[in-house]
Amino acid sequence: MPPVFSNRITRLFEIDYPIIQAGMIWASGWRLASAVSNAGGLGILGAGSMYPHVLKEHIQKCKAATERPFGVNIPLLYPNMEELVRIIVEEGVKVVFSSAGNPKTWTPVLKANGIKVVHVVSSSKFALKAQEAGCDAVVAEGFEAGGHNGREETTTLVLVPAVAQAVEIPVIAAGGIATGRQMLAAMVLGAEGVQVGTRFVASEEASSHQAFKDAVIHSNEGDTQLSMKKLVPVRLLKNKFYHEVFEAEQRGASEEELKQLLGRARAKKGMFEGDMDEGELEIGQVSSLIKDILPAGKIVRNLWQEFQEALESPLGHH
Repeated sequence: MPPVFSNRITRLFEIDYPIIQAGMIWASGWRLASAVSNAGGLGILGAGSMYPHVLKEHIQKCKAATERPFGVNIPLLYPNMEELVRIIVEEGVKVVFSSAGNPKTWTPVLKANGIKVVHVVSSSKFALKAQEAGCDAVVAEGFEAGGHNGREETTTLVLVPAVAQAVEIPVIAAGGIATGRQMLAAMVLGAEGVQVGTRFVASEEASSHQAFKDAVIHSNEGDTQLSMKKLVPVRLLKNKFYHEVFEAEQRGASEEELKQLLGRARAKKGMFEGDMDEGELEIGQVSSLIKDILPAGKIVRNLWQEFQEALESPLGHH
């Protein structure tokens, strides 16, 4: 069978559509990743919220649930990196998306083991560093994105063409993409694929708590905000915890005080356990456009169909 769509991204990952599901903490377990891969996209396990033994279990379950390629997302600042990399290599994972850290550290090791490596960046400068480190592609993630974010606040509309111009390797656009028209816009700007996070949080297979999924689909424009720029900038859905952080930042709280306020397991409490007041709820701006919780496979198919329709009549009205 001929490939559905062919460019450097679909060929790199051996997938049908250049649609990548972001490896989000507390949302991206084996159910979500395998469903996206089975639908022709690239599913990714979010190792950022997994202990090494948990990651191993999710990789094994994912392999049992799909024969298609899938990847693992690893935040490079993670304490157990050696163990995580060992598991990824032993289990024969083909693709790694790395974020939050220097790609020089682990890219050569992963590449030596035949793994394709993609690094998430928020600027052209870091994109060039990723290319120098030997990465196969980069994700250019704009300020609209949920979770950890660039301090520069460069939006996807500006970041994607800047990065595409700066590097030779293929660029995957992320941040603010939940529809096929947004996907087409990103590709017109120079991306060869898209990484979608928030839309997949509002999926049946996401491991995030139902209360969090409901909060996402009921959110409106302006309901998310980038905060904690003193520590690690992160985009949050506004709730009681967010307002406490906001007030602390307004009165000039120290890093130490913010760390105490953040405490332990805030993200787990909110996104996984469903505490909508005290939890840290990481989600993108595009949540305001999402109104339903769908099976992940349907999300992939919808994105592709909308992309095709938009491509055929880019200047027409809906």
